[in-house]
Amino acid sequence: MSLRLTTLALLMTLPLSALSADLPPPPDAAKKPHQVKAPHGATRNDEYYWLRDDKRENKEMLAYLQAENAYVDKVMAPLKPLQEALYNEIVGRIKQDDDSVPYRERGWWYFSRFKTGQDYPVYLRAKAAADGSQSQDEQVLLDLNVLAKDKGYYSVGDWEVSQDNRLLAYAEDTNGRRQYTVRFRNLDTGELYPDVIQGVSANLVWADDNKTLFYVENDPETLLTVRVKKHVLGTPVAQDVVVYEEKDDSFYMGIGRTRDDKYICIAVDSTVSSEARCTPAANPGEFVVLAPRERDVEYSADHHGGRWVIRTNAPGADGKPAPNYKIVTAPSDSTSRKQWTDWVAHRDDVFIEGFELFDGFTAVAERSDGLERIRLLKKAGEEYVKADEPAYSMGLSTNSESDTPWLRYTYTSQTTPATTYELNTSTGERRLLKQQPVIGYDASQYTTERVWVTARDGAKIPVSLVYRKGFKRDGSAAMLQYAYGSYGASMDPGFSVVNVSLLDRGMVYALAHIRGGQEMGRKWYDDGKLFRKKNTFTDFIDVTDALVKQGYAAKDRVAAYGGSAGGLLMGAISNMAPDR
Repeated sequence: MSLRLTTLALLMTLPLSALSADLPPPPDAAKKPHQVKAPHGATRNDEYYWLRDDKRENKEMLAYLQAENAYVDKVMAPLKPLQEALYNEIVGRIKQDDDSVPYRERGWWYFSRFKTGQDYPVYLRAKAAADGSQSQDEQVLLDLNVLAKDKGYYSVGDWEVSQDNRLLAYAEDTNGRRQYTVRFRNLDTGELYPDVIQGVSANLVWADDNKTLFYVENDPETLLTVRVKKHVLGTPVAQDVVVYEEKDDSFYMGIGRTRDDKYICIAVDSTVSSEARCTPAANPGEFVVLAPRERDVEYSADHHGGRWVIRTNAPGADGKPAPNYKIVTAPSDSTSRKQWTDWVAHRDDVFIEGFELFDGFTAVAERSDGLERIRLLKKAGEEYVKADEPAYSMGLSTNSESDTPWLRYTYTSQTTPATTYELNTSTGERRLLKQQPVIGYDASQYTTERVWVTARDGAKIPVSLVYRKGFKRDGSAAMLQYAYGSYGASMDPGFSVVNVSLLDRGMVYALAHIRGGQEMGRKWYDDGKLFRKKNTFTDFIDVTDALVKQGYAAKDRVAAYGGSAGGLLMGAISNMAPDR
């Protein structure tokens, strides 16, 4: 959440006299008739179409945006002291010099570091000692502070080390458009190679020969992923071979290596279908389809232990669909769904999000009752990783090696900063590897809880709440309510250094897990899209009403917040329930 939004939310705690009444009228965008024709033939009049300018060259449009910004600055001017106080509080909680949790891969420990006064991370590695521990000799892979020097914008979207640990390929963006340029560096000598690949997504994969890099090329206008190419170091980029081209622009494309490093796979996904094609990493050739795409059949595959392990919603031999997904297995030479065998069954009350394969066990990331869980499948049976609070977020962390009994997972809640644990699946021992340092924060002073709200159609909506201890549920508090509710994206409760400033001023923060997300399974998503999209909006309104009725907030002190697709939610509730 931005500082401006935090300040606006805190307006709910201030008397109206805090704002000056002596304000100019807000800017009014001109209405210009414009007919928009849809591909299916329907037309509509969009009077504000003239504001659409992806290249930011329309002077009238830019002038209007500048006027809007100037107006907001005028409105917010009396709150400058509060903004400065909030900024200092938020920045004061951030530990500027901090390292990530190292992970080991092919004899090296990899991690990133932020240094005080620097805006970008430094990516490093250190050789693993004979006993497997991390040595003290560090090697800088990428120092983004150096690379970003004299650039208005800089980001590295992906970087990959070759299988022999000697070469680095990285994808950089210098304009913020997410259209990347790939560069290569020799990690032994520091030499930057002349090979430069432009116009790609941030998705790189080395072959086993340590000279061939596979990458995904973007369409320069739409940025859609359209082709997978391979580049051989030292050869002209213009001669790079296309190994796959996707003709259907409703599909997005990515590329990666399997868990056992035996295959390189291209995955294509749309909202209703998936397809994977793979080739041996040791000798890349034709990318063979694992199972041809079918409408309403989605799947993602990994390879380990001499077989494919696949998460899918495909119906089984009985013809029953699996909307909450199941896990199946298939032989290494599989080219059809007919060769798939059910392993982890579909359940109506459990949504399977993913899995991680190990030599001695499998970790399954799933959802039930609106919460994330990790189920461990072991030879001795099943068990769940335990949580510490009633409302939390738990997920698989970086588990780069499969020959270990230790599972790394992340845990956070609205009172617990982001934490990485390591669990021994054989003994049950749990190690705390790292918790996000938050200067001056005392978790014991805050409370999080999970409540359920009954929507107008009877659906039970989970809501995650957090507030400072001492809060009284007497209907007098201010509340900031957030939700997203689109694309099946689940909004899980996590810690925010920004929200602490709201809680310390007596506000309640409510995260409404409304339909349109996938917190309660695939049906939760299906019931919040297309002709049932209105449920997303009425759920939010019903949560507001219930929390006010239960005394969590005063009816005239509720602020709502949503961004991106959540902006659609904000527009809808503002029109449907302006009195809230």
